[in-house]
Amino acid sequence: MKYIHAFILSAAVVGVLTTTAMANAASLEPVDSSGVQIQRQQQNGISYLSGGVGEDEAKAIQQATGYNLHMTFSIGPEGKYVPDVDVTVQGAQGQSVLALTQAGPLVYVQLPAGKYTVVATRNGEAKRDTTDVGSDNARNLVFNWKGDE
Repeated sequence: MKYIHAFILSAAVVGVLTTTAMANAASLEPVDSSGVQIQRQQQNGISYLSGGVGEDEAKAIQQATGYNLHMTFSIGPEGKYVPDVDVTVQGAQGQSVLALTQAGPLVYVQLPAGKYTVVATRNGEAKRDTTDVGSDNARNLVFNWKGDE
């Protein structure tokens, strides 16, 4: 009887690992952009993408190139994406270079090199982060709020 339980447990573990590997491989597949409504936008000469509701839309943004600041907005310990965030990107002297309402859950921005402060506000609760943006690798900022939707 012990051998049967060990065999069933082993088969279950292999099944879980195979499913996980297949899910990860699927995320690398190209996106069918025909149903995706993500468009490059501009404000004050700053290019950005905002969206990511739905798997194809999220993948389309994540595969976009040329953006040196990547922001993700989520709630709760599970990191559930939320698309209703007001975002202000401020330059080194505190001037607003980009202001978005109802943005996200993913926002990718192309900024000139420099130091920036990002203020992300959801349901009146503001979160702030500072980053140096350059021309090398993209900077990733994750803003997570506790609580329910």
